[in-house]
Amino acid sequence: MNALLQARTAYRVAEDATRTPRDAEYQAFARATRALTAAARTGTTAPGKLADALTLNRRLWMVLAADLATEGNQLPEALRIGLLGLAQFVLNHSDGVLNGTADISALIDVNTAVMRGLRGEDGAP
Repeated sequence: MNALLQARTAYRVAEDATRTPRDAEYQAFARATRALTAAARTGTTAPGKLADALTLNRRLWMVLAADLATEGNQLPEALRIGLLGLAQFVLNHSDGVLNGTADISALIDVNTAVMRGLRGEDGAP
């Protein structure tokens, strides 16, 4: 292993040790949103990129929905219900994006709003 790779690996381990669950959620949403945004830029010229981005985003929302549905989830009930509704919207809307009847920008907007909420920014849902 070269020195640069060793340094990156050591930094990543230290970073992971200090990351809060909220930070990890933010990073997951940021990654999915970047993929959706890149797919939106390429449009129909890269259908594989679109499918990959939608799959990544769907997985994120399915994991989130599963966590929200567990008894041990500590979020307030109203917030859990709202997020579960958003998860259902994202999954349904993704089908529309895939078949060309819906716009991907709504998915990007939802993810961005959730990211603002995770950061505690004003105007977040």
